[in-house]
Amino acid sequence: MAPIPEGAPPPTRRSGPVLACVSVCTALVVGFVAAINLAVPQLAASSLEPTSSNLLWIVDAYVVIFACLVIPAGAAGDKLGRKGVLMAGLGIFAFGAVVSAVAPNVTIMLIGRAVTGLGAACVLPNCVGVLLHATAPARRPHALAVWAAATGIGGVVGNVGGGAVLSAGSWRTLFEAVALIAACCLVWVARSVPRSARLERTLDLPGTLLFVAAFVALLIGIIEGPEQGWGSPAVLVAFACSVLLSLWWVRVELRATHPMLDPRLFRSAALSSASLGMTITFFGSFGLFYVNASLLQYGRGFSVLQAGLGIIPLTLPLLVGTRYVPGLINRFGNPATLAAAFALTSAGLLGLSYASTMAYPVYAVALFVIGLGIMLAAPCLTAQIAAALPVERAGIAGGLQSATRELGSALGVAVVGTILTAGFTHHLPDDLSRHSPLPRTVQEALALAPADHTAVTDAFTQGANTALRAAALVVLLAGALAVAGARRARRTAAPR
Repeated sequence: MAPIPEGAPPPTRRSGPVLACVSVCTALVVGFVAAINLAVPQLAASSLEPTSSNLLWIVDAYVVIFACLVIPAGAAGDKLGRKGVLMAGLGIFAFGAVVSAVAPNVTIMLIGRAVTGLGAACVLPNCVGVLLHATAPARRPHALAVWAAATGIGGVVGNVGGGAVLSAGSWRTLFEAVALIAACCLVWVARSVPRSARLERTLDLPGTLLFVAAFVALLIGIIEGPEQGWGSPAVLVAFACSVLLSLWWVRVELRATHPMLDPRLFRSAALSSASLGMTITFFGSFGLFYVNASLLQYGRGFSVLQAGLGIIPLTLPLLVGTRYVPGLINRFGNPATLAAAFALTSAGLLGLSYASTMAYPVYAVALFVIGLGIMLAAPCLTAQIAAALPVERAGIAGGLQSATRELGSALGVAVVGTILTAGFTHHLPDDLSRHSPLPRTVQEALALAPADHTAVTDAFTQGANTALRAAALVVLLAGALAVAGARRARRTAAPR
């Protein structure tokens, strides 16, 4: 099949199948972030014997590699061909899932999760790159809105589908099912996605390695803080290394002829505010997914399938209302739409923290409100980032959108999970709080004191409530900064 020229719209008849294909691929790699959260109680009780920090790393190892490599993978798609890199990514993704499925210990599990993250990094940016070049310009806003909805719905699909698989089998079955779906997606891409022309791109290895190192150091500090102590040398060194590596990364990127991500791009208020907004949106949503899965199972006694289905109220706005968002943006503008999005998300997270012990319908209303916020934010921010960069840089635009989402997801899991652990240990009953070492998971606490089941689950619920309130505050404050940036960008663009 001949490549499609970069600037020419492809035949419209191809855009529908391509949109369906990349939406499913997107939902798979995004949904896998959510699905693993449902397996946390099973993993905690498994023969892997993970600690609380191990559990956070099992969730975040995938997301960290995903987030840090997604921009270089977008550039690789521009250089080597987006379809080929997309197919390679699906193959790597399937292989990593198989490694995790057979993992005999935490170390092998983490290797498998990292490999899967590499595959996901190759998939996501090239999905949006393929979509932009397979869709006529007039249809791109609609296609981007649908694709953005797939990123939001992917989390829910991961919860519901993961719950169904985990109910029928073990956590190993989940990884096996994911590998099979990825292989099917690979065949679908091979048959339905057109090739696009290759562009001259230089892959920035030094910048990529520094970016990965800086972000991993930051997460080490956040995740290990409660266990090692926030003032411990290991944690302080991790944070210091993150700052120094970040500054070194900026210096390297400013001097590079073809940087992985040029820091000067963020002089654009539109791009910087949209990137912050995307990070915060997924910080809140995936922080929620990490807490919600265990909260429903431990706090309400839901089965794993019930916990997966319990997130459905959040999906309803995404399924029904996303198509109306472009019209709302045209009528009210980006700043007003984003202000409503962050206010709703923050209010929903706060409401959820108080509804955790109430009847489930009250809990479901809070989830619905969060879904409204995500529904408004994701298409708005996706279009804003895409509009800030020319279409010939579609791979970089897709990579930036994906990176900000996954960085937010990784930070959400790390920060919310850390606060959850700290709150859980703080509210443990006296006999357990005096134990050395201090139990940091529900499984560890129940192994030490089976008779204290109610007190242990109450401690978990209180820790989860604290984590949700912290997430609500972060979304509200950082969201206000993103809205202020969007307003500044609008004022700057108006005279032009």
